[in-house]
Amino acid sequence: MSNSLIRLGLVGLGKIARDQHLPAIAENPRFALTATADPQGALEGIASYPTLDALLDARLALDAIVLCTPPSVRAGLAQRALAAGLHVMLEKPPAAALSQVGALIKAGAGRTMLATWHSRESVEVDAAAAWLAGRQIRAVRVNWREDVRVWHPGQDWLLAAGGFGVFDTAINAFSILTHILPQPLTLESADLGMPANRQAPMTARLTMRHAAAEVACDLSILHPGAPQWDITVDTDAGLLQLTQGGHSLTIAGELQERTPEAEYPRCYARFARLIDEGQSDMDSRPLALVADAMMLGNRHPLPPFEF
Repeated sequence: MSNSLIRLGLVGLGKIARDQHLPAIAENPRFALTATADPQGALEGIASYPTLDALLDARLALDAIVLCTPPSVRAGLAQRALAAGLHVMLEKPPAAALSQVGALIKAGAGRTMLATWHSRESVEVDAAAAWLAGRQIRAVRVNWREDVRVWHPGQDWLLAAGGFGVFDTAINAFSILTHILPQPLTLESADLGMPANRQAPMTARLTMRHAAAEVACDLSILHPGAPQWDITVDTDAGLLQLTQGGHSLTIAGELQERTPEAEYPRCYARFARLIDEGQSDMDSRPLALVADAMMLGNRHPLPPFEF
């Protein structure tokens, strides 16, 4: 395994970059943050540019680009980074459309790409997957509700076309489901709540199928108070409950020992391993479930929404 330094350019300095990516980069000795690109932000002591194109034009010594932009522009930026010969880490979702993921995989031959489904990166989620592998699954319930004003304050892009709306957070649940459930998921129906003045849903009720088991999802970004990020799986050996976004695991009534949260450090460790091995991971199953919901969903109006 290589121990060579991986020099990064970070594109997008919003909340997720500052809260999660920057600390994870700082604590991993395999990575060095060399430059950033953001039209409205910069980091002291780091080369800063307004756009990815300006960063690439500077011809700095870089090995990889990390994209923390809104999803609507992510695929185009990834294409330019790949064309410059760089590895690419993409915040979730890796693109705004499934066809864009396919194009990226083709363009990325010979370089590493990682779609960071960060909610999968907990010891509890791995433990849930291992326990469920030998169980008969009878039913699954997903409650994934939060307040957009708390978690995405003023971020109008989230509710624009290509912004995903409620699925920006619900795709975290889908990434966990596609990791812990042993059989493929298929969507049967969806009901989407759309504010009159927005282009993306803010609530959704979905029915999926996992073999013979129904998977019911209640999703909202209009939920007041404490967030609810919970998955319950009814099996022949009792209930499995993943709560707190996948960081707390209860099996058959017994709370399992909790480990410290390390989603993004694990993402970066995984990125380094993939680069060393010359591999990529661009799993698009969570995005496919969103695409199916948007295609098959019945839409009902909600009152206009303002931050």
